[in-house]
Amino acid sequence: MAYQRVREAEAEGIRAAASRRRASQPFEAITEWMAEAGYVTTLGNLFKPDVLAGVLYHPAIAGLRETEDGELVDSGGPRIIEVGEFLEIRAMRSDKERADQREYLLSGPVSVCGLCGTTLGASPSNAGARGHRCPPPTKQHPDGCGKVRINADLYETYVAEQILGELAKPEVAELIGAARDELLSQAKGLDREVESARRRQKKLGADYAAGSGMSLAAFKSADRELSKLIREKSTKARHLRQVKHVPVGSVPDLVRWWKHAPLKAKKGLVVLLLEQVAVYPAASRGSRTVDADRVAFTWRQWGVAKQEPRSA
Repeated sequence: MAYQRVREAEAEGIRAAASRRRASQPFEAITEWMAEAGYVTTLGNLFKPDVLAGVLYHPAIAGLRETEDGELVDSGGPRIIEVGEFLEIRAMRSDKERADQREYLLSGPVSVCGLCGTTLGASPSNAGARGHRCPPPTKQHPDGCGKVRINADLYETYVAEQILGELAKPEVAELIGAARDELLSQAKGLDREVESARRRQKKLGADYAAGSGMSLAAFKSADRELSKLIREKSTKARHLRQVKHVPVGSVPDLVRWWKHAPLKAKKGLVVLLLEQVAVYPAASRGSRTVDADRVAFTWRQWGVAKQEPRSA
C-alpha cells in the first residue's frame, strides 16, 4: 500500500500536466513548464517528454489497470485524475505511440507470477518502459500479490534466446508442423465447448423466464458459472490459435528470421513451444538481470501429459 499513497504535492503537478495535455499542448512545452515550476521525477530528475507521456498514459493515474487482453478495469487504487480525463489523454496518442505501448511478445496466460500464479499484466514503468507486473491484490481482484515486476525488453530477449536454442534442436524442428496442427485442433475443441456452454446459458435464461421454479439466486449462480466457463475457454482457444502464424518448414537462419519476423509469428512460436513461464522477484530492486534464477519454463510436450516447470 505504500506504493499506492498519493503525495498531493506531487500529484498537483501531474494534474496540471494532464490539464495542459488535454488542452493539446505538446509534451515538450509541458515539460518545460514543469521544470520552471520545480516539478521533478521520483529520482529527482527533470521530466522528459517521453517520461511524462509514460506517466499520463499509465492507467494507474486514473485508478485503473490493463488486463492481458488490453481491457481497462478498476484497480482499486487511488485516482490522481478522473477516468474520463485519462481516456481523453489516451485518445490523443499517435498511432506509433499506441503500437509501441501495446506490443508485448509475452502477454497473456503464458507469463505468470512465480509466487502466486497470477497472470502477469502489461504494466509500463513510470518512465514509460514496457514491463510486466503481478497486479497487487484489491477488493475487486484479490488474486495477485504485487511482488513481481520485470522489464519487458530484458524478459523478451532472454526468453527469445531459449526459444531459438530449443528450435535449433533437429528433433524439435521436425515436429513443428504436427505440433501446430495439434494445438489448432485443441482450439477447435475449445470453440465447440464454448458454443455448447452458450447454448446451455441461453436455455437456462429461457427456462427461468418461463417460470421453471428456479430461484433467482440459483439462476444467477448458474449463469455466472457458465459466463466464467465461456470466458476461460474462449481465452484459451484464442491463445492457442496464435500458432497458425508459425511458419512450417525449415528456416535456414533462425536468429535472422526472428529479428525480422512479425510479432504475430513470434507470439505463435512462443505459444507453440511454451506452456508457461513463471517469473520470480529480482534478487535486488532495480536489477537489470534476467536469468535462470528469475524464470522457470514449462516447455510444451506435444501429445503427452504436462510436465513440471523447469528453469532454462
